[in-house]
Amino acid sequence: MRDSDVKKEIERMIDNRKEDLVYRLRKRAEIRRQISTRKSVQDNQPDRLSDLLEEAANEIERLKGNNIDAGIDRNTIIISEYDIGTEEGYNKFIQSRNRL
Repeated sequence: MRDSDVKKEIERMIDNRKEDLVYRLRKRAEIRRQISTRKSVQDNQPDRLSDLLEEAANEIERLKGNNIDAGIDRNTIIISEYDIGTEEGYNKFIQSRNRL
């Protein structure tokens, strides 16, 4: 695989992560906590909706983890073992996939 193909694949993986529900929930919670006009931010109080978004993201990750442990999604198991978003992680993933 050429370097340009590897870079394109890494970019695609990063873009896919941005579409991931867990990522979007956490990003939205982070954004809410940084809005300076929000009363909870001004009063230095917790933002209950941001906390709920984080809790939902954690629960989704926990449920995904249970599926991995049960061996339901073989591709997720393979991908989760590598540092996706780096060239080294991508290369390890490709090597593993080629062995299957």
